[in-house]
Amino acid sequence: MTVEEQVELIVKALEDRKGADIKVYDVRGQNSLTDFFVVATGAAAPHLKALVAETQSAMKKAGIASYRTSGDPESGWIVVDYIDVVVHAFSPEARAYYALEKIWAK
Repeated sequence: MTVEEQVELIVKALEDRKGADIKVYDVRGQNSLTDFFVVATGAAAPHLKALVAETQSAMKKAGIASYRTSGDPESGWIVVDYIDVVVHAFSPEARAYYALEKIWAK
Protein backbone atom coordinates (compact mmCIF):
# COMPACT_ATOMS: atom_id res chain seq x y z
CA MET A 1 0.00 0.00 0.00
CA THR A 2 1.41 3.38 -0.96
CA VAL A 3 1.65 6.20 1.53
CA GLU A 4 -1.01 8.09 -0.42
CA GLU A 5 -3.36 5.09 -0.10
CA GLN A 6 -2.67 5.00 3.63
CA VAL A 7 -3.63 8.67 3.88
CA GLU A 8 -6.87 8.02 1.96
CA LEU A 9 -7.73 5.10 4.25
CA ILE A 10 -7.07 7.17 7.37
CA VAL A 11 -9.13 10.11 6.10
CA LYS A 12 -12.03 7.78 5.27
CA ALA A 13 -11.87 6.23 8.75
CA LEU A 14 -11.92 9.68 10.34
CA GLU A 15 -14.82 10.75 8.14
CA ASP A 16 -16.73 7.56 9.00
CA ARG A 17 -16.56 8.55 12.67
CA LYS A 18 -17.54 12.15 11.91
CA GLY A 19 -14.14 13.72 12.50
CA ALA A 20 -14.32 17.46 11.90
CA ASP A 21 -12.05 19.76 9.91
CA ILE A 22 -9.86 16.93 8.60
CA LYS A 23 -6.68 18.27 7.02
CA VAL A 24 -3.82 16.46 5.30
CA TYR A 25 -0.37 18.04 5.22
CA ASP A 26 2.25 16.71 2.83
CA VAL A 27 5.47 17.41 4.72
CA ARG A 28 7.83 15.42 2.52
CA GLY A 29 11.02 17.40 2.24
CA GLN A 30 10.13 19.61 5.20
CA ASN A 31 11.17 17.19 7.92
CA SER A 32 12.72 13.78 8.39
CA LEU A 33 10.05 12.40 10.73
CA THR A 34 7.19 11.53 8.39
CA ASP A 35 5.68 12.16 4.96
CA PHE A 36 2.16 13.23 5.97
CA PHE A 37 0.34 14.65 8.95
CA VAL A 38 -3.41 14.05 9.15
CA VAL A 39 -5.19 16.31 11.63
CA ALA A 40 -8.81 15.94 12.78
CA THR A 41 -11.00 17.35 15.51
CA GLY A 42 -13.28 15.38 17.81
CA ALA A 43 -16.05 16.96 19.83
CA ALA A 44 -15.18 15.38 23.20
CA ALA A 45 -13.01 12.69 24.79
CA PRO A 46 -15.26 9.76 23.72
CA HIS A 47 -15.28 11.11 20.16
CA LEU A 48 -11.46 11.31 20.11
CA LYS A 49 -11.30 7.71 21.32
CA ALA A 50 -13.70 6.62 18.55
CA LEU A 51 -11.71 8.48 15.88
CA VAL A 52 -8.49 6.77 16.90
CA ALA A 53 -10.11 3.35 17.29
CA GLU A 54 -11.64 3.54 13.81
CA THR A 55 -8.34 4.65 12.29
CA GLN A 56 -6.44 1.84 13.98
CA SER A 57 -9.05 -0.73 12.95
CA ALA A 58 -8.99 0.34 9.30
CA MET A 59 -5.20 0.34 9.16
CA LYS A 60 -4.98 -3.02 10.92
CA LYS A 61 -7.37 -4.52 8.35
CA ALA A 62 -4.98 -3.20 5.68
CA GLY A 63 -2.09 -4.95 7.45
CA ILE A 64 -0.53 -1.80 8.90
CA ALA A 65 0.03 -1.54 12.64
CA SER A 66 0.82 1.71 14.38
CA TYR A 67 4.37 2.19 15.60
CA ARG A 68 3.28 4.19 18.61
CA THR A 69 0.23 5.89 20.09
CA SER A 70 0.57 8.73 22.58
CA GLY A 71 -1.85 10.85 24.55
CA ASP A 72 -5.30 10.05 25.80
CA PRO A 73 -8.80 11.33 25.12
CA GLU A 74 -8.95 13.34 28.33
CA SER A 75 -5.82 15.29 27.38
CA GLY A 76 -7.50 16.48 24.19
CA TRP A 77 -4.75 15.18 21.91
CA ILE A 78 -3.97 11.69 20.67
CA VAL A 79 -1.15 10.99 18.23
CA VAL A 80 -0.96 7.76 16.22
CA ASP A 81 2.34 7.19 14.41
CA TYR A 82 2.33 5.01 11.30
CA ILE A 83 5.90 6.10 10.41
CA ASP A 84 5.02 7.56 6.98
CA VAL A 85 1.77 9.08 8.26
CA VAL A 86 1.17 10.63 11.68
CA VAL A 87 -2.42 11.13 12.78
CA HIS A 88 -3.36 13.87 15.26
CA ALA A 89 -6.82 13.75 16.84
CA PHE A 90 -7.53 16.92 18.80
CA SER A 91 -10.26 18.43 20.90
CA PRO A 92 -11.23 21.86 19.53
CA GLU A 93 -9.39 23.58 22.38
CA ALA A 94 -6.18 21.59 21.99
CA ARG A 95 -6.19 22.05 18.23
CA ALA A 96 -6.48 25.82 18.61
CA TYR A 97 -3.78 25.89 21.29
CA TYR A 98 -1.16 23.78 19.45
CA ALA A 99 -1.99 25.24 16.01
CA LEU A 100 -0.14 22.63 13.95
CA GLU A 101 -1.64 24.16 10.82
CA LYS A 102 0.49 27.25 11.32
CA ILE A 103 3.61 25.08 11.31
CA TRP A 104 2.86 22.74 8.39
CA ALA A 105 0.43 24.52 6.09
CA LYS A 106 1.99 25.81 2.91
